[in-house]
Amino acid sequence: MTQSKKPNLSVIIPTLNEDKNIAQVLTALIKSAAQADQIELIVVDGQSKDQTQSKIRQWQKNHPEQRLILLESLPGRGRQMNMGAQNAQADILYFIHADTLPPVHYDEHITRRMDAHHKAGCFRMSFDSNHWWMKLAGWGTRFNWKFCRGGDQSLFVDKSLFFAVGQYAPEYIICEDLHLIDRLYAHTRFSVLPQKVRSSARKYRQRGLWQLQWHFWVIQHKYRQGHSPETLWAYYQTHIGANPLKKE
Repeated sequence: MTQSKKPNLSVIIPTLNEDKNIAQVLTALIKSAAQADQIELIVVDGQSKDQTQSKIRQWQKNHPEQRLILLESLPGRGRQMNMGAQNAQADILYFIHADTLPPVHYDEHITRRMDAHHKAGCFRMSFDSNHWWMKLAGWGTRFNWKFCRGGDQSLFVDKSLFFAVGQYAPEYIICEDLHLIDRLYAHTRFSVLPQKVRSSARKYRQRGLWQLQWHFWVIQHKYRQGHSPETLWAYYQTHIGANPLKKE
């Protein structure tokens, strides 16, 4: 159903072959919202080969009262999220991954925090895993340091600031979140809210916790050392993307 009133929050979800998760995430974003009628959901699909888009349309059919936009983009999370932002109506953008669940009343926490001095931030994070390292990694997200940040924590930002700092850099196929967050830290007082998103540890379960963590550390180190987006992507493709590691 089309709604004319301007939403308070535009929630942007990039997807690529997420037919197993997308309906759960959309439902959680509505049920966890303090004012579901004041948010819009924007899903930007990167040409999924599975049933992601049909699952979204079915969800939309089952929730006609909810404002939801489905867009299609070339794959690339940064490119997809930029498209979502360009189509957003609200003055506050909230980026969240399709395998991450928001905290209760996430919209209220975000809108209350935003002011002239705090125009960007994220939540703390926990993983859906009882492994001690996953718990420690989640605990570390409470610190307001750039190297403790990542896209899995989700990100909220004033729309004007998002465009002022140059959006997501499309040349970064990975580390696009780090590159944007670095610029946001330089332009505003970045907030880390105490509530937690719950992120999936599926990649760690699929590819092996320690092997995958090592490669993520290497990629972040290379990024901090100023390696090019092409170098970072090549490393990812070699060690994570093209050659999945064995399960633990």
